[in-house]
Amino acid sequence: MIAPDRPDVDTRACGAEAWELFYEVMKASKPYMEMVAADFELSPQQMWALKQLDNQRPSPMSALAGLLGCDASNVTALVDKLESRGLVERRGAEHDRRIKVLVMTSAGITLRDRITERIKQPPPAIANLSSADQESLCAIFRRALAVGEALRRSQGQVSADPVRVNAAKARSAP
Repeated sequence: MIAPDRPDVDTRACGAEAWELFYEVMKASKPYMEMVAADFELSPQQMWALKQLDNQRPSPMSALAGLLGCDASNVTALVDKLESRGLVERRGAEHDRRIKVLVMTSAGITLRDRITERIKQPPPAIANLSSADQESLCAIFRRALAVGEALRRSQGQVSADPVRVNAAKARSAP
């Protein structure tokens, strides 16, 4: 597909390259994320799991598995470790006691908030870009999130993280 404003640019090729480059930046940032998790004495998977939990709503373990993109059996070991540190509790769901939901403890909420603040510090590949490049990157990611959310809605899908998507849309609004 040719870009209407730039007939010399094939948007499919540019999109494919952008996606590949994004993947490479994320892959190069893996040691940074491992270091961040280690700073909190967590594995990256445990840190990500804790970040996904909402202290306002108990989350079924199956929902956490979906957010993490793994089988529910894999979540059990992650939750065991988080629970042993007093960061989450397993409880029976109010509507069906057979379903286990995860509730964050006050220690879990505090740690998750500290992780959230720490993750706002970008990895070196982003931190060492110019301010103008960082601003451009933010604007592009906001638009990509808004487009992704619009596509999900048009297909009748629920947003994976409505708070984050709505915040991105608000920041990208004129």
